[in-house]
Amino acid sequence: MYSERSAGDRVEFEHGYAARIMGIDGTWQREVLLEEVSDGEAKLTVFGSVDGINLDEFFLVLSTWGNAHRRCERVWLNGDQVGVRFLKNAERKPRRERRRPKFEV
Repeated sequence: MYSERSAGDRVEFEHGYAARIMGIDGTWQREVLLEEVSDGEAKLTVFGSVDGINLDEFFLVLSTWGNAHRRCERVWLNGDQVGVRFLKNAERKPRRERRRPKFEV
């Protein structure tokens, strides 16, 4: 995942950054260590088993309140390490625009 990138394109955390991953539907979550991150991808170490969880698409939650998060998809899995790609807002389904009711005076 990172072999073609220069060291300046990514940030490596010496001791990792504590975070968690959570299923899109909220049915599972795991504590992780964010090892490396770039603008479009990251390398995570997962604490606990990855068996039985859907890593195809999930959230990487960076804050305890959940307001700092990125939607991810798995690129590779090797034991307890996962390579992820961040999904951009344009890749998600657009929100339906709400129409305001018209009031006659």
